Amino acid sequence: MRSPTSALLLPIYWVACKGLGFVLPPVLQWRSRKSREARGRCRERMGWPSRPRPEGRLAWLQSETSADAIALLPLLDQLTLRGFEVLVSTRSLAAAKAVKARLPAGSFHHYMPLDVPRFVARFLDHWRPDLVLVAGSTLWPNLLDALDRRALPLVLVDAHLSDRAFARWCRVPALAASLMQRIDLCLARSTADAERLAALGTRFVQVAGDPVLDAPAPTADPLAVSTLAGRIGARPVWVAALTHVDEDDLILGVHEQLLERYTDLVTILVPRQAAHGPTLAARAAARVLSVALHSRGGVPAHLPCLYIVDDLRELGVGYRAAGLVFLGRSLSDPGGGRNPVDAAKLGCAILHGPNVEAFESIYGVLDAAEGAARVDDADLLVRVLSLLFEDGAKLRLMQRHAAQAIDQRAGATARIMQALEPHIVQIELDTRKVR
Repeated sequence: MRSPTSALLLPIYWVACKGLGFVLPPVLQWRSRKSREARGRCRERMGWPSRPRPEGRLAWLQSETSADAIALLPLLDQLTLRGFEVLVSTRSLAAAKAVKARLPAGSFHHYMPLDVPRFVARFLDHWRPDLVLVAGSTLWPNLLDALDRRALPLVLVDAHLSDRAFARWCRVPALAASLMQRIDLCLARSTADAERLAALGTRFVQVAGDPVLDAPAPTADPLAVSTLAGRIGARPVWVAALTHVDEDDLILGVHEQLLERYTDLVTILVPRQAAHGPTLAARAAARVLSVALHSRGGVPAHLPCLYIVDDLRELGVGYRAAGLVFLGRSLSDPGGGRNPVDAAKLGCAILHGPNVEAFESIYGVLDAAEGAARVDDADLLVRVLSLLFEDGAKLRLMQRHAAQAIDQRAGATARIMQALEPHIVQIELDTRKVR
């Protein structure tokens, strides 16, 4: 039985969304003209399909972020092996761009409709998914209601809920329970996530682990790796990867301090916003630092002490050539951290700041295994980097521990598929009955 809170909030939300359905089409067109929506695909956000439904069984994976979708790419491979076509939907333009380039055969991208009742109904009427998978824990009430009415199985995969999000849900416990109880199966990333989701009323919660640990490491051109490694030579080197704009001055300051002791130092700086590279190079030059920018000719024959790589596709090259990385957005405010799995899989020793809540469980594993270390400020980062430059045995031990820690905890994709097996078997039986 629903409490007065949920009985009031859900109808208000439904009425508000229904009204917005008449306002949103011109808003989406305006956003498209401003390049905030994909040009020519605004109709997808209103539930209109952009292609025919494929024949046979269809699984739908909805992800709010590109990180969640990319983490589940190995799962898409397994689903296609079981005879499913997979529709992958995202909401943001950035997430769509990141995901589309990496989708395996047998899957395709479509924008998720806004949570307006008639948009959602139009979407489901066309695609008729046999299995609905939602990555993370973002729940849209009208979508849940439509799935419930159609008796479509809903599974949360890679379900995770931060302390902050959990606290927000706890303010409306009846509303949370009324939504969570519509989930048929919840496959949590960690024990802590499972406990939070169960406390909110989610039934049938299992811990499957983090599927991002199963994702393959980023590829890199062997010639590019050997070229960069050859031009580094025996010089001390580190990578400041995926840094936030608020960390730029901090990283340049760390570089300057290290130069006082290591005059042949190589700092490879890979900003998260590649377009920021030229500005960052100009700021470094203004500080009288010797700097090269990747987009202006690749790796220089005479590599300067500061090499700014303004192309995220080259990140795997930097990881392989250096083996020592500081991961950004962890000393900035707001932080959250960057995903350390790629660096760990490629055998890097990892340094990070205290603000890593977006990947808290993975950093916890790496720190406990001594494959990663926390640095709380720039001065400590300088000291730890200096220690690792001086102690090659310690650096190699950290590198080995990081790779082993990730390898030992892989297998979430297999556990997810095992948990989905009863649903898949039932879908196969239903398909045979129809035939």
